[in-house]
Amino acid sequence: MRHHMVTPDIWRKSSYSGPGDGDSCVEIANRRTHIAVRDSKDPAVGLLALPPGSFAYFIEALKDGSAHRNFARLRG
Repeated sequence: MRHHMVTPDIWRKSSYSGPGDGDSCVEIANRRTHIAVRDSKDPAVGLLALPPGSFAYFIEALKDGSAHRNFARLRG
């Protein structure tokens, strides 16, 4: 999958990147089988790719704070 995600024209700045000059900028790529996000300031570091249903759940967990609570619980 990785070689398909390096094509620059599939990435766009997410509308959830935050206000201002994009200091919290993430880019998103919508593909038929997955949705991926990456840091626009350092795209070579990596990306997170999830199936569309899982991506929707991930976004909701970020919005309601449960992702942070669950991660903190896993860390101990």
